[in-house]
Amino acid sequence: MLVRHLQCKESIRLAGAVRQAMDRLAGTDSVPLSTPSELLPPPRITTLAPAFGQALPALDSVPTEYNHEVNAELLYDLGAALVKAGLGSPETWQRCGGNAVVFAQHSIMSGIGAQRGDLLQRNVEFHLQVSDVLERDGYGSTLSNGQLAVTIECSGSGYLKIGTALAALEEQAEGLGAAFYWTLIHALYRVMRIYDHSDALMYEEMLIESANEDDEESRNQYEFPEVEKALPACIQKTLKEKWRLEDRRLLRAHSKGPYRAWIDRLRKMQRLSRLRLQESRESLEDRYYDGPPLPSLLVAFKERDAITACFDEEGQHMLEGSSEPTVCVVFSPKKTDEVKHAVRVIERFVSFNTELFELVEMLQGWEKENAGSDSNRGEPSLRAA
Repeated sequence: MLVRHLQCKESIRLAGAVRQAMDRLAGTDSVPLSTPSELLPPPRITTLAPAFGQALPALDSVPTEYNHEVNAELLYDLGAALVKAGLGSPETWQRCGGNAVVFAQHSIMSGIGAQRGDLLQRNVEFHLQVSDVLERDGYGSTLSNGQLAVTIECSGSGYLKIGTALAALEEQAEGLGAAFYWTLIHALYRVMRIYDHSDALMYEEMLIESANEDDEESRNQYEFPEVEKALPACIQKTLKEKWRLEDRRLLRAHSKGPYRAWIDRLRKMQRLSRLRLQESRESLEDRYYDGPPLPSLLVAFKERDAITACFDEEGQHMLEGSSEPTVCVVFSPKKTDEVKHAVRVIERFVSFNTELFELVEMLQGWEKENAGSDSNRGEPSLRAA
């Protein structure tokens, strides 16, 4: 109030001095007037604040984004574990701008590698996740004791059409095609869930049971795929035995023949499948999933054969419920041995699928050159795009 009072008194005094100057100008012959002393700023008045050169404050030093991570300490423990495992580095941390989430993603993807990642992306739909929660349909409980779970889920299966290749192997040597097929199937069973002739046979059996329980009029509406008749002759002959000791000797005897590249891929898959790596399947038992993991691969013999028909029928319902992840490993990022075990499990799975889909693309290329067939079998419900 005192400041406003002083300013008001100064304004009244200045107005009076201006009026006196105008009166003197009116009574003279336009003689230039000197500035009255009353109009000059008194030396005792100063501004309340110093002059400021900028109209707006600079924003260079003001943070423009804020990142908040739940359980940030656990996330940084994961980053440290990735560095110890050789998947991350201080240089990677700097390139990621100190963002722990981006650092973890970049480190994991660099461990997989661009070439292997592109191969898998062309053939199958896998989703890798590291989390402190095991989820089921968006619901889950936090893991205890500072643990994390690394999971791989499949939302679109790969596709292997192998009938023409088996026929070529059988022409090379009797029993070679069957030996190749059963060795491949058993290696796949050890690592992940697939859909093959055995699943189609079970689906056909289920249809027969349903038809027998139905009334006679409705029974005539059932269509049975007749899976066993659609199998190649070499597989029909060995359907009960499935795998014989001489199969290994037969594959070894032709490991340097015209199909040595196929057999070499198969033997690498076989070695990887035999690695004893325990997963954390017990952690999934109390999650009440509706079913097992979705198939990561469809193995058929011909385009739109009985196996693909059964798969497409069952695939329409596979996505209706919750499915267990294809791979699940629970570990503590502070325990080096558990981190190494988790890395080995994921590396084995990625390496196995790399060999698998290298073989798939190799067989596709060979069949295209020799038979000119098209590997596109339409739009079934669970096929990778």
